[in-house]
Amino acid sequence: MSIDTETARKVAKLARIRVEEEALPALAQEFNAILGFIEQLNEVDVEGVEPMVSVTPMQLKRREDVVTDGSMPDKVLANAPDAREGFFAVPKVVE
Repeated sequence: MSIDTETARKVAKLARIRVEEEALPALAQEFNAILGFIEQLNEVDVEGVEPMVSVTPMQLKRREDVVTDGSMPDKVLANAPDAREGFFAVPKVVE
């Protein structure tokens, strides 16, 4: 597939990118280079290759999943504009 200047103009318009008329041939050439690279990637045999998250094998650090109160309710409530009896107080919004 080859991108001409008219197609480059249309893509720029769809992307809402202003491209000067004299820059359209260079943009079309860049699009063609990108499409050429994608065609190269499509030629790679990936049969049996597992998807990877990272290029180096690693495992995330894990911690025990327990429910806590955060151990600092006073510090948390210090940010509240209105706190009563250990809770955030908010104005009534529904009648």
